[in-house]
Amino acid sequence: MALNFASNNSLSAITTLPASISGGGMTLISEQTASGSATLDFTSGIDSTYDSYVFKFIDIHPSNDGAKFQYNFSTDGGSNYNVTKTETRFFAYHNESDTSAVFGYDTTPADQLAQSTDFGTLAHAVGNDDDGCVVGIFNLYNPSSTIFVKHFIINFQQHHSASGSYQHFKAGYGNTTSPITAIRFQMDSGNIDSGVIKLYGIS
Repeated sequence: MALNFASNNSLSAITTLPASISGGGMTLISEQTASGSATLDFTSGIDSTYDSYVFKFIDIHPSNDGAKFQYNFSTDGGSNYNVTKTETRFFAYHNESDTSAVFGYDTTPADQLAQSTDFGTLAHAVGNDDDGCVVGIFNLYNPSSTIFVKHFIINFQQHHSASGSYQHFKAGYGNTTSPITAIRFQMDSGNIDSGVIKLYGIS
């Protein structure tokens, strides 16, 4: 039986895949760029098209030093952001002067919600030095389900206001069987001075 080999030229000429072949990977749905923004709201694109979604946060910079970067879900397209959530979080911290290094489980109620409709914390005490920012990934699973709670997994790295590296590992669920249709991101004080948030669907 003869073997057929694809050359680089023939591969570059492919513009579409047959319907029977899945492209897989991440599809960019939308992105928002902050510029002194009180909130960044994603009120479309979160639906039953994909069974999981990823938000990527790039160089989110607060206007106020020490602000918390927060999120909340909506089940009514963004009219209200008040979904009941339960979370768990652990963290690692190391300062620039190498005098403090901490790894631990967070028991702070405001940073680890238990059946609360409050805004959840993605990163706290974010520094607003000119070079300070926060980056991260937020995974949301099956937000359109009408049967199950809405699980999420979060990994954030920030420049702490006390001049150090602070990494947050958080997971939890929105305790609702209603579809989540929107999500809001904000600082607990001041604005999101700059930064980009991208929303992807995972196939």
